[in-house]
Amino acid sequence: MNTAFYIASAVAVFATAKVVTHTNPVHALLYFIVSLLAVALIFFCLGAQLAALFEVIIYAGAIMVLFVFMIMMLNLGTDTALREAQLFSPGIWIGPSVLSGLLLFELAVLFIQGEPQSASNAAMVSPKDVALSLFNTYFLGVELASMLLLAALVGGFHLGKRDQAEELPGEVK
Repeated sequence: MNTAFYIASAVAVFATAKVVTHTNPVHALLYFIVSLLAVALIFFCLGAQLAALFEVIIYAGAIMVLFVFMIMMLNLGTDTALREAQLFSPGIWIGPSVLSGLLLFELAVLFIQGEPQSASNAAMVSPKDVALSLFNTYFLGVELASMLLLAALVGGFHLGKRDQAEELPGEVK
């Protein structure tokens, strides 16, 4: 279990470093997805299966779709479109594919070994307990996070919006 934790941690650190250093936003997004999957595997290794499930469904799924839509909405010009044509070349997918395959192999090994041990002897937490905690104890934090996400969505919309005066009649975009 410790080996799986350290391998997933190394993959997360490497993928996050690639996110920060990559100049192409779509390639950085691919590595960001790998990084989020590695963090989910770290949660799984620590015995927090529900947190791992939330990490995959919410962050690696829904939030990444929003990032892809934001990149498409910003439409950074023809230079970016030409660079994005390279997305379909096989060489671009090698790094994220190898890292994701390593995480998948590691998860398969963990399933074969059996139920993951928790880091402590804490009791299992059900989804109902998480929901009650979020909407009772941490209600203010949840509402502040939702307002922050709404502000980011409105800001992204205004960044991607084009003025009508900037567009010429008959111009194809």
